[in-house]
Amino acid sequence: MAAKKARTKSPAAPAAPAGAAVVRKIRGQARTVKEKILKRDKPSLKFPVRSLANVVYRPKAGYFQIRGKKKERTLTVGTVKTFAQTLRMMAFSKELVETDDIATKREAYYVSKNWDEARFNEQPESDAVMEDVEALFGINREQLGFIPEEKGGDVAGQLVVIDHDRETGEELRIDCTRFGSGAYSIPISVEQLSFETDAKFILAIETAGMFQRLVKHAWWRTANCVLVSLGGVPTRACRRFIRRLADEMGIPVYVFVDGDPYGYSNIYRTLKVGSGNAAHLNEFFCVPQARFLGVTPQDIVDYELPTHPLKEVDVKRAKDALKNDPFIRHHRPWRDALERQIEMGVRVEQQALAKHGLNYVIDSYLPEKLANPAAFLP
Repeated sequence: MAAKKARTKSPAAPAAPAGAAVVRKIRGQARTVKEKILKRDKPSLKFPVRSLANVVYRPKAGYFQIRGKKKERTLTVGTVKTFAQTLRMMAFSKELVETDDIATKREAYYVSKNWDEARFNEQPESDAVMEDVEALFGINREQLGFIPEEKGGDVAGQLVVIDHDRETGEELRIDCTRFGSGAYSIPISVEQLSFETDAKFILAIETAGMFQRLVKHAWWRTANCVLVSLGGVPTRACRRFIRRLADEMGIPVYVFVDGDPYGYSNIYRTLKVGSGNAAHLNEFFCVPQARFLGVTPQDIVDYELPTHPLKEVDVKRAKDALKNDPFIRHHRPWRDALERQIEMGVRVEQQALAKHGLNYVIDSYLPEKLANPAAFLP
């Protein structure tokens, strides 16, 4: 059945917090700093600590939640530059929101070159302060006017995305079955979108090559699904798109990535429960209902797949996850999988399935796996 004949339609997403509300928050924080200075007190800013050490995994909620630990940035001789940079970033955000404009993270770095002694020497410094500002207000950086450099991900299959023309307000119906050999690109903000679909599930795919193979053969039609290309660790826009689509359409999400510690504990875990760095916003940028389809260590045996030796960095990543990642530590099947992979000493790529034929993944692997979703890793 074509997506445009879908049985269901999601309600329009609630409007994002008004720009005026964002500006009020920035003004309020700036006013507090000013009042302390006028009283000859040292002004300070408090940020939640953004790391795995300051998160807890709550299975009922389904994502990493931030603990109460905070760091305080007080204006002193040693912190004066970073403090000034934080205030300048807040002011720049206020300007973007008030003028309905946007800036990439790279553009924000270059804008700082006009900030005299408060300018950033390298972009990682700018990115860190931007993330601090985001955490300070508990507002995602897109609402503060800052957008990522990378695109959100690609979509193909049984889905109609409903957007609107910014100038006229006209409804735009984007049929993801009608992109030929291409795909719909997820925008940087997805809150304004609504959906129509009769798809049975969403398949999130790590590599562009595997995504293209499934699109080339219109596998989404055979399986009646929506395909989403993650392009490595998925962007926040990509995660939010999948989350909204899954929630509002009531369909499951299956994840198909390379069989290595990076695919397991970085790509999949970030999609499912979020990250320590963005724990203050994980509630919105994760997909708790996601399940791991493959490629698993057991698949290496069952499908006699060619492998590569684990690198030292792979072993370290796996051991770190086993020791420190709250999600991995909570789920015994994931601990077993990582321990087994370390014991086997190998990793495997999605494309290794081509050993049995270029379209073996379509003809055999995916149908066999999808026949038993209950066996998927959590």
